[in-house]
Amino acid sequence: MTNKPLIITKKMANTNNGSQPSLKIIPLGGLHEIGKNTCVFEFNDEIILLDAGLAFPTDSMHGINIVLPDMTYLRENSHKIKGMIVTHGHEDHIGGIPYHLKQFDIPVIYGPRLAMALLEGKLEEAGVADRTILKRVMPRDVVRIGESFFVEFIRNTHSIADSFTIAIHTPVGVVIHTGDFKIDHTPVDGEFYDLHRLAEHGEKGVICLISDSTNSEVPGFTASERSVYPNLDRIIGEAKGRVLLTTFASSVHRINMVLEIAQKRNRVVSVVGRSMLNVIAQARNLGYIKCPDNLFEPLQAIQNFPPEKVLILTTGSQGEPLAAITRIANNEHRNIRIRQGDTVIFSANPIPGNTIAVVNTIDKLMMQGANVVYGRDKGIHVSGHGCQEDQKMMIALTKPKFFLPVHGEHRMLVKHSQTAQSMGIPAENMVIIDNGDVVELSEDAMRVTGKVPSGLQLVDNAGVVHDNVMKERQQLADDGVVTVAAAVSWEGKLMTKPEVHLRGVVTAVERSLLQALVQKTIENTLSDRWASFARSFGEEGVEVDWAGLETQIERDLQRLIRRELQSRPLLVFLLQSPAEPPARPGRRRQRPSVKASLAV
Repeated sequence: MTNKPLIITKKMANTNNGSQPSLKIIPLGGLHEIGKNTCVFEFNDEIILLDAGLAFPTDSMHGINIVLPDMTYLRENSHKIKGMIVTHGHEDHIGGIPYHLKQFDIPVIYGPRLAMALLEGKLEEAGVADRTILKRVMPRDVVRIGESFFVEFIRNTHSIADSFTIAIHTPVGVVIHTGDFKIDHTPVDGEFYDLHRLAEHGEKGVICLISDSTNSEVPGFTASERSVYPNLDRIIGEAKGRVLLTTFASSVHRINMVLEIAQKRNRVVSVVGRSMLNVIAQARNLGYIKCPDNLFEPLQAIQNFPPEKVLILTTGSQGEPLAAITRIANNEHRNIRIRQGDTVIFSANPIPGNTIAVVNTIDKLMMQGANVVYGRDKGIHVSGHGCQEDQKMMIALTKPKFFLPVHGEHRMLVKHSQTAQSMGIPAENMVIIDNGDVVELSEDAMRVTGKVPSGLQLVDNAGVVHDNVMKERQQLADDGVVTVAAAVSWEGKLMTKPEVHLRGVVTAVERSLLQALVQKTIENTLSDRWASFARSFGEEGVEVDWAGLETQIERDLQRLIRRELQSRPLLVFLLQSPAEPPARPGRRRQRPSVKASLAV
């Protein structure tokens, strides 16, 4: 590692027998969506990764804990991977790394100190710490990854401490990836965006700018993180009882200000939530949060303090079901109950898709007597992403030849590209792409040349959940389940009435009538099709294709249920075969098979 000026010469390029070299840029996540930011840079037979984040499930993803990008391309090309770059420590940038390391090795991961400290704990917990080497970098450090890439880390400002913009020196030129950024002129930690270094690259020549599009629809500059301090100070100072404040666990600057205010207002602080405890511990170790040890009190000990001397810092600003503030709102927390006179502060805005969960949590807290402070008009939250004027300044400083908007939904990417055009970048020098698109960048052109697998990988407590399982879960949620159990004799007759059970099924059909229809359908199938599945060998006995018979009965029951119930519930059909008849010399028999389930 070095922080000396870097000079890259064209001698680095392997021109492949005289043809112009090209750099492949392949985003696997973060486009047309918010979250799971993951990007691949590939030159010849070398790959480096920039971030590997996760997203959170939608309401329709039943039982899913996290959402990852499809990593098929990297699994198939794992031999090319030379290393990874991490821009900062948010979950949508590092949360996927422990899962990916279970599928392929990454020789080395470079990143800022806070992100590496958080990642180290994640890898140890997942049991994959031996699958890579973590190396911490400082501002303006330069590292070489493989033969084709020199990576320079440039300090930026964001909603988490220790965040970087990346300059990737490649054989085709310098590519700037902004990471998540805003231009904060009064940062809480005093660490300013290194705009001088960006300008130096702009003067020397930047072939491509890859830039954060999250707030591209919002005019003006993003307000400084420091701007929320006066409002938080006033609200906490005016609170007559306990204060419960929830924000993103990774918002180190916000948490630092809250702790500063608590100390000023003579309130002890109790921290609730595993992720909040972990981030505060790591940030204090690294010096990003400075406060005395006696500011903190265990949750059980705050009962000994007057309410006006207590501040509880919690997770759950996005209404997550298992987070502390959500459990408090649901009266499910072991140690905390809302009291009349409590003030609850939501120092965060809902991420798209989380609004309903957040609103429901606020309602429940208010019903229990809490004074809940929330909303954009209260001035208690600012974004960590640059608005249009921040984005214009980024373009003006770097002066890129080509432009690639990333990190945002489609309309955000379109608006960002329009902003870039207003700054003089020709429309033909930019592309709006989707996850999996292969962008080839050369000195003279940037174009989409192909596509790689780029779907979703859904993970629950047991591991990766495949599409067929999700379809069954969706059917269960939409239309319920019908279970049918039937016993058939060696003669092809029902041995007793089938058992029919309905769960979550709405039907105007009487259960007794449905059971009769099911019985009639099975009897008809046995009568009409038994000869197709059973063969007699005289004295030697009978051979039955039980699996084939079961499949046929299932199909007939599917048609019946769809017709009678006017819906598509999940069908679980269990065929019980008879005990084997008395053995005879030379008798041939096939053991029965039982299929677990089949979706209607």
